[in-house]
Amino acid sequence: MAERLFQAGIWCAALLVLMVLFWLVQGLLDQGLAKLSVDFLFSQPQNAGRDGGISSILVATLLILAVTLLVALPLGLASAVWLAEFTATHNFWARKVRLALDVMAGVPSIVFGLFGYAFFSLFLGMGFSILSGGLTLACMILPVFIRTCEIGLRSVNNSWRQGAAALGMPKIKAVWFILLPAALPAISAGLILGIGRATAETAALMFTSGYVDRMPGSVMDSGRALSVHIYDLSMNVTGGDAAAQASALILLMIIMVLNMLAYAITDLWLGRRVLNGFAN
Repeated sequence: MAERLFQAGIWCAALLVLMVLFWLVQGLLDQGLAKLSVDFLFSQPQNAGRDGGISSILVATLLILAVTLLVALPLGLASAVWLAEFTATHNFWARKVRLALDVMAGVPSIVFGLFGYAFFSLFLGMGFSILSGGLTLACMILPVFIRTCEIGLRSVNNSWRQGAAALGMPKIKAVWFILLPAALPAISAGLILGIGRATAETAALMFTSGYVDRMPGSVMDSGRALSVHIYDLSMNVTGGDAAAQASALILLMIIMVLNMLAYAITDLWLGRRVLNGFAN
């Protein structure tokens, strides 16, 4: 009886989460579906966003996300590998780095926005630009991504390391071909969390990438992200609710597609590392 009650509780919790998601999507569909069209995706915003589409907004959003992931992924994975595989658990500097990451993970996004504005926009002279916004978001997602990947690497059974050492495999090769593929679930989870936070971030981008809704020509141009566009239409533009709801639907679909791509690409990339490791 106790086991059945426990299983029923788990199912109820899962169904509750799905109900909340369906309720959210249903609300967006009811108010924003009529606004969605091909023209909405491929035309420029007009009349402060009430009319036209979101083509320039989509391009700016994807560019910001690309900058974020290009910086955060290699730096985050390298840091996680260093913490998990090349430092002792109670190493003084490693403990300080972990503490700093845990503190940064709890810092509000508005603080990251102020930091990005002061450092990237003013000190480094990037101004309000896509590059400044992407680097700021990379700083935001790095703490969670690093700690998630580190925990995943540490959870790999130590016999895998011992087996690689017994075969004379160099440390870095064991990490690349054995430990990283084994930690795939944690890496994927960290990547998904990072993509979700970066795509939906608003406060930090208001201080770094800017409000301009024209088509960006490069990463040094200012660009309005979808999340900022939704906020502006909802709070500052009278009659912009329908466009805001439609933009929110697009943002939700982007997050879902990117999540699925992240799982597929990570699985394919690390799966090939495993095959190559066995072949070598």
